[in-house]
Amino acid sequence: MKGKTILTVIPIKEKHRELLKKIAKDAEIIFCRPEEVTQELADQAEIILGNIPPEIVKKAKKLEWLQLNSAGFDVYAKEEIMGDRLLTSCSGAYGQTVSEHMFAMLLAMQKKLHLYRDDQKAHKWGDQGAVTSISDATVMILGLGDIGKHFARLAHALGAYVIGIKRTYSPCPEYVDELHLQEDIKALLPRADAVVSFLPSSEENRGMFDKEYFDLMKPGSFFLNGGRGDTVSAEDLCQALKEGRLAGAALDVTDPEPLPSEHPLWDMPQVFITPHVSGGYHLSVTLDNVVDICAENLRRYLSGKELRNLVKVS
Repeated sequence: MKGKTILTVIPIKEKHRELLKKIAKDAEIIFCRPEEVTQELADQAEIILGNIPPEIVKKAKKLEWLQLNSAGFDVYAKEEIMGDRLLTSCSGAYGQTVSEHMFAMLLAMQKKLHLYRDDQKAHKWGDQGAVTSISDATVMILGLGDIGKHFARLAHALGAYVIGIKRTYSPCPEYVDELHLQEDIKALLPRADAVVSFLPSSEENRGMFDKEYFDLMKPGSFFLNGGRGDTVSAEDLCQALKEGRLAGAALDVTDPEPLPSEHPLWDMPQVFITPHVSGGYHLSVTLDNVVDICAENLRRYLSGKELRNLVKVS
C-alpha cells in the first residue's frame, strides 16, 4: 500500500514510533497529539490510529480505516459517522489497569478506608466500626470481557465467590464460579455482596441500574461502576444510598462527565468517586498494550488480512 498516509494521534514513545515505521515502511506517518488534530490533517489520511473528534472523522475525505485507542466505541459506531469505512477498537488493552483500579476501590470500601481518609482530613481520631472481607464475599461482575475477566481473577484469587454475567453463552472460566446471561441479573442481585459493572453504553444498557435494580440488591452491599456512566440512574443511586440500602458505591464513570460540582454524590461519605481515570495511560503497560494492538492491526491491514476488534457500525 505504497503512498498511504497514516495519522497517529496516540501519545506514543520513540520505541513505538520506530515500530510503526518498521511495519509501514512505504507509508507517510504523521504523528501529533489529539488536541492538535485538525480537519485538514485528518483529510490527508487513509488510516487514523487513535481517537479524534467524531465530527472530524465524519468529514475525513480519504479515510478508509479508523483504529481507536479506546476499548469503548459507542460514539463512533454510527453509520452517519463511519459510513462504510472500517472501525476497530482497542479492546484487550485496559483489562489490567481498569480492573486493578476498581478492585482497589472495592477493598477500600470494604475496609472503610475512604471514611478514615475523610477523618484524617478532618483531624478526627475515630472508629468507623465493622468491616467486611473479600474472602467470603459473593461478587457479581456484569460484563465479562477483558476487564471483567481481569477483575474476576483478582476476586477469585482472594477467595471471593464470583458470578459472571455475559450477553451470550460461552465456556465458564475456572476463576468464575457461576456464569449467567444478562437476562438473569435481577434474579441474582439479592445474592451479591458487591455488584461490579463494566457494561458498555448501549440502548439496552442505558439507565439499567435504576430503582428496581437497587431495590433488589442485597442490603449492605456495594455497587461499583467502571463501565459507562449512562448505565446508572444517578438519582436512583442517590436515593438507595440515602435510605441506607447500600453500604457504598464506587464510581469511576458518571453521567454527565465531569460530574457537576453541585451534584449530591460528591457529598455522600459512602460514595467513592474517581474522575474516569481507571483507564488512560496512568499505568505504563497500558500504552504498550494499545500500541501492540494498533501495530498488529496495521500489519494485518497492510497485508490484506482480517482486522482484530472489528466494530459493527449501525
